[in-house]
Amino acid sequence: MTDKRDYYVVLGVNRDADDKEIKANYRKMALKYHPDRNPDNAEAEEKFKEAAEAYEVLRDSQKRGIYDQYGHQGLAGTGFSGFGGFEDIFSSFGDIFEDFFGFGGGRSGNRAQRGSDLRYDMTLSFMDAAFGTEIEINVEKQETCSECNGNQCAPGTSPDTCGTCRGTGQVSRSQGFFTVRTTCQTCRGAGQVISDPCPECRGNGQVRVQKNVSVKIPAGVDNGSRLRLTGEGEAGANGGPPGDLYVFIHVEKHDFFERDNTDIICRVPVSFVQAALGADIAIPTLTEEETIKIPKGTQPGDLLRLRGKGIPSLRYDKRGDQIVQFIVKTPTSLSKKQEMLLKEFAGLENDKLSNKLKNMLKGRAV
Repeated sequence: MTDKRDYYVVLGVNRDADDKEIKANYRKMALKYHPDRNPDNAEAEEKFKEAAEAYEVLRDSQKRGIYDQYGHQGLAGTGFSGFGGFEDIFSSFGDIFEDFFGFGGGRSGNRAQRGSDLRYDMTLSFMDAAFGTEIEINVEKQETCSECNGNQCAPGTSPDTCGTCRGTGQVSRSQGFFTVRTTCQTCRGAGQVISDPCPECRGNGQVRVQKNVSVKIPAGVDNGSRLRLTGEGEAGANGGPPGDLYVFIHVEKHDFFERDNTDIICRVPVSFVQAALGADIAIPTLTEEETIKIPKGTQPGDLLRLRGKGIPSLRYDKRGDQIVQFIVKTPTSLSKKQEMLLKEFAGLENDKLSNKLKNMLKGRAV
């Protein structure tokens, strides 16, 4: 018989729990009962050990299958009997404890790391955004040192093996009934130290530079558009790839045109004579001046659509439309002859309105 508790109960999960849930619960328990957080607490150490043993079984599909079918006695037949003295427990759970405490089973100081992404905010004119352009910008960023090629050493020299960890990148210390390995603070896990640093980058392997970058702006970009320039971000560390440069677009307003996606809207003033009789007028488009015909009887706010005269689409090989809105202007200063003609016109209009009103009243008479 065994006095061990059920592993599912230990980790607080159901028997059908998936690997993700098992790992998440174990992380919580490892964090809660870790000896570094509970010094001289025998009960916490025991729970920490119990949780680690349960996780070692349940994370392994083969061991878990045997345990589900035969229990603790079944595992004894496979040679698994727990962790005993818990010698070097962190070598088994490096990914868990590295997240929590910076412990791990490998050298972290010399891992290849991707460079950081950069952001650049660019303001464009309305026309440049509509039809695209190419602009050269200046970006400040970290680049691999050309003097040492990123190895941090002065030319003709090389790194020395760290005397503290003897090149392993880790140091060991005893913690109760098990051994803890931590990242070497002398070399920060690299296993090497730079005795003769590069004078150009002062041993950093990277230098701060100002770089000119050419940015091709596609036709049709708008406020909030984002362009990605691959590899133009910060340099990576230890041979890692560089980050990317993201260019965020801000478009200036236009004095005449207003944008609505790929359509443009313009408001054109016309006289009430032009609106009443119709007329041909010239208006600007994005590329040239064009003559349009104002229909007879045009009312204030009426719209006229010019197909294909708008903004090029970013996704499709076509352009939006130009929408012309007519603003009928009432004159504020008239000559005597104009007043006379308008009064004559008003008299005719009044006669029409009177006759129309009389007909309406007759139609309503009983």
